Amino acid sequence: TRFQVFQGNTIVFSENLTLSKTNNSKTINFTLPANSVGVQQYKAVISPLENEKNKINNSKNFAVEVIDQKQRIAIVSSFIHPDLGLFKKSIESNEQREASILKPHEVLSQMDAFQLIILYQPDQSFGQVYEAIEQANKNTFTIIGAKTNINFINSHTADFALESTGQTEEYQGALNANYDNFIVDDIDFENFPPLQSSYGNLTFKRNSDVLLYKKLRSAVTQQPLLFTFEKSGRREGILLGENIWQWRAYSYLENETFNTFDDFFGKIVQYLASNKSRNRLSVDYESFYNGNSHVLISAQYFNKNYEFDSRETLNIKVENKETNERREFPFLLKNNTYQVDLSGLKAGDYNFTVQAQQENISYSGSFTILDYNVEQQFLNADVTKLRQLAANSSGKSYFIANYQQIVDDLINDNRYKPIQKSTINKVPLIDYKYLLFLIALLLTIEWFARKYNGLI
Repeated sequence: TRFQVFQGNTIVFSENLTLSKTNNSKTINFTLPANSVGVQQYKAVISPLENEKNKINNSKNFAVEVIDQKQRIAIVSSFIHPDLGLFKKSIESNEQREASILKPHEVLSQMDAFQLIILYQPDQSFGQVYEAIEQANKNTFTIIGAKTNINFINSHTADFALESTGQTEEYQGALNANYDNFIVDDIDFENFPPLQSSYGNLTFKRNSDVLLYKKLRSAVTQQPLLFTFEKSGRREGILLGENIWQWRAYSYLENETFNTFDDFFGKIVQYLASNKSRNRLSVDYESFYNGNSHVLISAQYFNKNYEFDSRETLNIKVENKETNERREFPFLLKNNTYQVDLSGLKAGDYNFTVQAQQENISYSGSFTILDYNVEQQFLNADVTKLRQLAANSSGKSYFIANYQQIVDDLINDNRYKPIQKSTINKVPLIDYKYLLFLIALLLTIEWFARKYNGLI
């Protein structure tokens, strides 16, 4: 058979496949051309086999967001450390990024060439680097470890303060599920090797978003291990620990690939290297929804301080591209998220706009509801789940070949006994209007007949 990927009517990828009864599945790795920025829609198709009964499940739609993110990142350090090699390898695992390892004095003349400056354990030699960063308004990612000069850090930032104790401690990470600047998957942070960090509390002096909390032995603390914040139009990230190279190595041992960790670190770099300010209205939705599934769209609204605001009223206007039919739905507040269920919409292509009522802030996009029937995707019943359903409801499962067993089980089951029932329905004679009328009519005729014949 043949596997093809279409973008519109154009084939962007194709490969011949050979499958058999013993080798009935195959994983295909391929790269699609990124010719334009934005959400690109594709359709994967498997050519049907001769005499194939079910051809409906031979195709699937999917979407990929293409981002223009050719970026250069400077890794600045005054000494050699394995973490530096980790940063470079992980960053450059994305072909759209380039990383350079530089000494503090080397980066000064190249500051304008970089979108992000990674400051690895700054010391007194970073004095001019901090001044140049302020002048160029560059985004930074600072790693603070056992060799970091804490007093120097405190003297060059007004955003947080670190307690200087001269002692070190090892911490693991615990994911903050409420971090919302970008989507973070839990890649087993709590089992990663501990990072070495200066012992002491950190005090925030501005609103910050904690991505990972410190975990000391089995206790998750409220002290940050990794956090980000925004100020004066630029973004900064702080990691309070060194030896993060061990995280990438551990992730490889567990997953047999560097991709899991590199995807996580790549999201941090993508967020910090971007100069785009965070939108006050963020909308989370899928490009494609199956027709028999919930069509859920979530949104978050932030005030001018980028704090979640539950007082706003959000509505969504939906328009069918083919029929131009328009409908409007309100969002419902659920915890710290606004949600709307559009499951009542018919299959088709839709444009939508989410509007904040109190302020002139909106977000527009599009999605497709597929004419999807799960019954048409699989020809065979899921016997395992059917048996599990029967067992969970104190029942039994039967195949058509032993249908007689159903009759025998019902006859022998003491829960089902023969029951004779009778129903008596009493109705007043006055409710039979036509019968009463007929009786009255006959009596009247009889009276006139007797009167006429002189019998009365």
